[in-house]
Amino acid sequence: MLKPSWHAGVLAAFFLGWGWTLAPGLARAEAPIWDGNKVQMQSLRLAPGAFAHVPADAAALNAQGGAAATSGGLIVGTRGALLIETMLNRRLHDQVRQLAAKAAPGKPLLYAVNTSSHGDHSFGNMFLPRETRLIQHEHTAKFIAEHLEQDKAFMLQHFGKGRGIEPIRARAPDILLPAGGKLVIDLGERQVEIHDFGFAQTGGDLWVWDPQSKTMWAGNPVIAARPALPWLLDGKLVQTLATLQKVYDFLPAEATVVPGHGVPMGREALRWHLDYLSAVKQGVQGALARGLTLEQTVAEVKLTEFRGYALFDWVHPGLNVPAAYKDLSAK
Repeated sequence: MLKPSWHAGVLAAFFLGWGWTLAPGLARAEAPIWDGNKVQMQSLRLAPGAFAHVPADAAALNAQGGAAATSGGLIVGTRGALLIETMLNRRLHDQVRQLAAKAAPGKPLLYAVNTSSHGDHSFGNMFLPRETRLIQHEHTAKFIAEHLEQDKAFMLQHFGKGRGIEPIRARAPDILLPAGGKLVIDLGERQVEIHDFGFAQTGGDLWVWDPQSKTMWAGNPVIAARPALPWLLDGKLVQTLATLQKVYDFLPAEATVVPGHGVPMGREALRWHLDYLSAVKQGVQGALARGLTLEQTVAEVKLTEFRGYALFDWVHPGLNVPAAYKDLSAK
């Protein structure tokens, strides 16, 4: 997350809504603040044994074009349960653990999975029971092992002190998923699949699929439903578009998707994200074909039909178009 300074800036804008620019003249971002000491989590039952953990204000924020705090979930089998996302701090971790205990009384928490290395998805790892097996992508595990202190410093700077970040320590994963891998977890009369479909935002993106409820937990590659937009944090437009298309093709028509910072949505809601990235690709390719500079391309590829996201005026011209320009120029 913090490897280049690029990530520090984009995540500051995302989490806190601070004014921030990637380059002179590009739009600044303004977004609602979410406070790890105030967020209240709730559990939404999607199907027997399948739950989404979402902030109580997520639906309202998403409807206004904003992103809520972290979403996750729980899958329950006859042997025990799997927790998706361990949250930012002890307070939020305890909330989702309490929701899990209520949804699966008497059942052990057999597994927990982080969909990425981002602290709001993984800092709660240290609070898991010792017997719970932690699942991470090998890229995520390496990043956390090498950058946790840097990550904490960033989070303290932008989330504020006294939000439960200071005591965070890394917990080593028990199960690693390699690049392009797939893992099948047996929860007892329920087989859960964990996939790496390819690069989607961080290079360590995991997708959790429950065939029984036909639910996919997406993490940050799908921030929230329309009008939220994908974030090309590492600039890989072509790979990100291909991965989201692969996920869309994998899902049955009736599937439910739990995004990384929003309420559950249907499979067809992914079309908004695919159509947006395809439009960015087409627009930037056309600009490159005519020899336009980055600044000229940003000015031309406006895509106003995709407006509505609270961060549009920053994330589209300030992050996604420059990322696409760099990626497509290299190809």
